[in-house]
Amino acid sequence: MVISDSVLADILSISKRNVESRINKGELTPCSSDGENHSFTMSKLTSHKVISDMLNSEWKSEMAVKPVRDFKSVELFAGAGGLAIGLESAGFKHIALNELDKSASRTLRTNISGSELLDNLEDINNRLIDASIEKPLILNNDISKINFKPLKGKVDFLSGGFPCQAFSYAGNKHGFEDTRGTLFFEFARAIKEIQPTVFLGENVKGLLNHEDGKTLDTIKNTIKELGYTLIPPKVLKAIFYRVPQKRERLFLVGIKNEVAEKIDLNSFKWPSPCEKIYTVKDGLKSGELFETDVPESDGQSYPLRKQQIMKEVPQGGYWRDLDDDLQQEYMKGSYFLGGGKTGMARRLSWDEPSLTLTTSPAQKQTERCHPEAERPLTYREYARIQTFPDTWKFEGSLTNQYKQIGNAVPVNLAERVGNSLISLFNELESLSL
Repeated sequence: MVISDSVLADILSISKRNVESRINKGELTPCSSDGENHSFTMSKLTSHKVISDMLNSEWKSEMAVKPVRDFKSVELFAGAGGLAIGLESAGFKHIALNELDKSASRTLRTNISGSELLDNLEDINNRLIDASIEKPLILNNDISKINFKPLKGKVDFLSGGFPCQAFSYAGNKHGFEDTRGTLFFEFARAIKEIQPTVFLGENVKGLLNHEDGKTLDTIKNTIKELGYTLIPPKVLKAIFYRVPQKRERLFLVGIKNEVAEKIDLNSFKWPSPCEKIYTVKDGLKSGELFETDVPESDGQSYPLRKQQIMKEVPQGGYWRDLDDDLQQEYMKGSYFLGGGKTGMARRLSWDEPSLTLTTSPAQKQTERCHPEAERPLTYREYARIQTFPDTWKFEGSLTNQYKQIGNAVPVNLAERVGNSLISLFNELESLSL
């Protein structure tokens, strides 16, 4: 398999300039070169562990693992359902999903077969008391007001991408009480009340160093206080899991102490990488990821002058690829400031994974322009890059649909994490825990 220097840079987590430097030093040998662009044969790069892991991956056998029984789950901060779809595909059975945004909740209701949307708090709390929940409940209300205690003993697994907020560090405890007023506190409260065997927390990579690491330390202390053993958090790069996007997410897996002490925690295996890196072309055209080209849909647009300027930006390029007079016109005062500002006037390339999607593809600081057309990606193109199925319908205004999709966990990444978790649950089941 042959890959470009840009894709190699993504795999090795280095810059394209660093790849060029390594070529000049003789540390990397391209199989072909065309000016400033180089190609590499992956089978000749196996000295790099990440590439060796890709070429010897067990991802197909991992995806074939099926749950030995129905593992019931609850998801918090569900958004448009990217994490939920992937976990469901892996084998989890959601009995409830909580989401505050009305449009995102309607998206879940529209797509999850047999689900029921509840927005009245009294109705929500009464239904959760029901001894048997036979269809998924979409809980469209403030999580801080929902009583999860009735779900204790009914749920195997809890998941959620809690928003990261600054905590108060006034005291020395740095535990459960110190997280009050944050949405992580509500996630932790749900763990405390539901007592799932395993939970999954998902967040941005930046949580690792948020507040100089204090935020993550507080989260770890809280999880310990709740009676759970945390598997070392892991940042997963979406490009390794059949997602045509350079997105990185942090995952935290916690296991009840009384269960964790009876198993070898080293037996938990994060998902193996796929042997191929998928590109924007794979996401928007028919091929291995999707059977058809991306469906037509609405999308944001550029003013006429911006269209004219973006026409001069090559695939994979950005504002520095413009003539100097256009650079100054487009960047205005920012032209004279430092920093690369590589997201500005940025056009995607057919032959590379997309940059991480934001909540607005036309935002000047984080441009996501189509590889050929002078326009941002449409919302269905956005959904393809996040590996949502074309059948998944999004409710709400166009702006809100972009927001829902941009905030989501890529579906294929979520499914691969789900595969690892199903394997864990199958192991626990075999031990009669």
